[in-house]
Amino acid sequence: MAAKTVSKTASKGSIPERITKFVKGAMSELKKVHWPTRRELVVYTIVVLVAVLIVSALLWVFDSLFSFLLSKLIIRG
Repeated sequence: MAAKTVSKTASKGSIPERITKFVKGAMSELKKVHWPTRRELVVYTIVVLVAVLIVSALLWVFDSLFSFLLSKLIIRG
């Protein structure tokens, strides 16, 4: 059987040092993020709302249609 090796890099440093390193790394990554402009944010929000309205309307139509058909089948059956 092969012996398992444990990475010693994961346990280096105290908790405050690891937290500091994590926060510095997170801040460095956040500087690389492409933040949307206000106009882009408004356009994306409108696109999402329109998509939600379309899907909601489709679900409502199909639900109403199936409910109507089932009610007619149950009455006849």
